[in-house]
Amino acid sequence: MITILIVISTAVISIASFRRMDLFSKLDFQPYLINKKNEYFRFISHTFVHADWIHLIVNMLVFYSFGRYVEQIFSELQRSQLIFSGTFFYILLYFGGAIIASMPSFFKQKNNPDYISVGASGAVSAVLFSSIFFSPMAKIYFYGIIPMPGIVFGILYLIYSSYMGRRGRDNINHDAHFWGAVFGFVFPLLIEPSLIREFINQF
Repeated sequence: MITILIVISTAVISIASFRRMDLFSKLDFQPYLINKKNEYFRFISHTFVHADWIHLIVNMLVFYSFGRYVEQIFSELQRSQLIFSGTFFYILLYFGGAIIASMPSFFKQKNNPDYISVGASGAVSAVLFSSIFFSPMAKIYFYGIIPMPGIVFGILYLIYSSYMGRRGRDNINHDAHFWGAVFGFVFPLLIEPSLIREFINQF
């Protein structure tokens, strides 16, 4: 249910921002304004706006595909009394992933008034990698075509994101992808360290 609500709200706000640049600029991630004007809400609000239709659709498709599974897992952890609220921790995973993923860019660009970033990629990466933690051997289709175990996909994803982040030659925030993914993978252990046994048992 939370996954669907996030998808709907993100789609509505993103589509509205395509036509209203004033809304876009009020919600986007601008480290300079966060640093100078304490607009900390931008660490989260930028997840609700996207650069274009393809950016929005890809992010929400990936999030919907893996988010429903992770949300279900968190509900099961609540029923097993390993956590007190599946909903709370699922929301914390998503928006915590967005915040952690944005931190490197904030520190790098906080004095750059021209830097802008948008999209839920960091949060989506967090959810995707939590799903890999819980099912590391489940198939993930690389580029939607090549099947491989989730753990293999995860390793390749991190290597690629790290490499592209260092190159910095495109307009994609690869640092957000990398750190959102790392956060999502370790998040289950942060809320319940005993879950490491669940991960190991998958092998």
